[in-house]
Amino acid sequence: MNSSTTSAGSDAKKITWLTLAFMAFSTVWGFGNVVNGFGYFNGTQVIFSWIMMFALYFVPYALMVGELGSAFKTAGGGVTSWVLETTNPKLAYYAGYTYWVVHIPYIASKGSGGLKALAWMTLQNDWYDSLPAWQVQLATGVVFVIFLWVASRGLTTLKVLTSLAGTSMFIMSLLYIVMMFAAPAINPGATFAPLDWSWEHLIPQFNWQYFTSLSILVFAVGGCEKISPYVNKVKDPGKDFPKGMIALAIMVVACAILGTIAMGMMFDSHLIETDAEFQQNFIANGAYECFRKLGEYYHAGDLFVIFYGACNAIGQFSTLVLSIDAPLRMLLDDESARQFVPKSLLKKNKYGTYTNGIILVGILSGSIIAIQLLGKNAADIITWLTKLNSVCMPMRYLWVFFAYIMLRKAAAGRFHSDYVFVKNKNFAIVCGAWCFFVTAFCCILGVYVAGDTTRTILNIAAPVVLLLLGLIMPEIRKAQDAKEAAKK
Repeated sequence: MNSSTTSAGSDAKKITWLTLAFMAFSTVWGFGNVVNGFGYFNGTQVIFSWIMMFALYFVPYALMVGELGSAFKTAGGGVTSWVLETTNPKLAYYAGYTYWVVHIPYIASKGSGGLKALAWMTLQNDWYDSLPAWQVQLATGVVFVIFLWVASRGLTTLKVLTSLAGTSMFIMSLLYIVMMFAAPAINPGATFAPLDWSWEHLIPQFNWQYFTSLSILVFAVGGCEKISPYVNKVKDPGKDFPKGMIALAIMVVACAILGTIAMGMMFDSHLIETDAEFQQNFIANGAYECFRKLGEYYHAGDLFVIFYGACNAIGQFSTLVLSIDAPLRMLLDDESARQFVPKSLLKKNKYGTYTNGIILVGILSGSIIAIQLLGKNAADIITWLTKLNSVCMPMRYLWVFFAYIMLRKAAAGRFHSDYVFVKNKNFAIVCGAWCFFVTAFCCILGVYVAGDTTRTILNIAAPVVLLLLGLIMPEIRKAQDAKEAAKK
């Protein structure tokens, strides 16, 4: 076989920039992002914030990920590998630990989210929200224990369910926008909310409430580092990857804006801005209410709610299992991280799962579930967890920008990348530092809960305690190694 034939065969396996954009879109974006943006930023006022977030944060973030992925094309550990290659094993451990530990509040929220989805699927109303906090958390705790056991059995079939549920939710999100814009023509007699396009209504008030909610948007647009393995699978990384990322940004911006307008046609943005109870209920149940109203417009009853609830329940519960298992494996399977982890956490059962690691996840996430007993009801708890997740989850992005800064500070010729975000080294470092600052700034301010000192303190305590545990682990391992060495 000659070289030209080999080259042609290799090119045939390459993906196009448009395919890359769609792959990234389904990974990064979700319908819940539109709901949270609408709920936290006074309805259609969020359009301005979405545009600013995409232009000043998401686009450079995605392009930096592209350069990192291209520079370390053979590294399979993602952010941990990037930090390892550019710095040292200790910092790589901290990166891997952060990626794992920020999932703890996320795991705590999945059980309650899945139960809510089941309630909407079967009852088609917000009955679940009327339950007192102790009943909600008791049920969540039982579900959590069951899925801890499922995760310990090493079941991988749920990955298929997660993929199917994610794909169906992705499709429903796009269908919602299309069907909502078509609704006035199909059912002109239906009641639609008036859209206020005045300048005063579209531009948000840049107050304390606004800045302490920005972590919601950072949380929404993060995660594109998951597509880094595909950077070198596009036909021309230097040209096609940035084209794919720009296409991704355009699609996400379009869905965010069009989805927001569609919701603005259903719900009065003024109520979001002035009625705290309505806002909290929308954050907790907005997605289901959207599909219920869509069913009314199309005379389909609760069909859309049932289907959305079923897809969401499968997605929530399967994601719960994967979130218990996958980040833990990423941390403990990594050779550079294992040397800093207490040996007891490295114990595996016959299914190949880290049993003591899963127990630790149970203790940490279980503690957060227990703390949520301070909530009033299901809607209150879900709103609280949404805010806590928006503080914790973006912390893992800090390591992406740190790795990028280290990559660009490295001596010339040390690393090679087929794709470079910007050629100017100093400007590239400034861009990395800017995204690092925005992420840290939003995470820090995001802990604040207006009028609730207790929750603000708990939102500070949760990430601090989780991160301190990461500092303690290497000291425990150091003592263990010293004790073993003394015996020899």
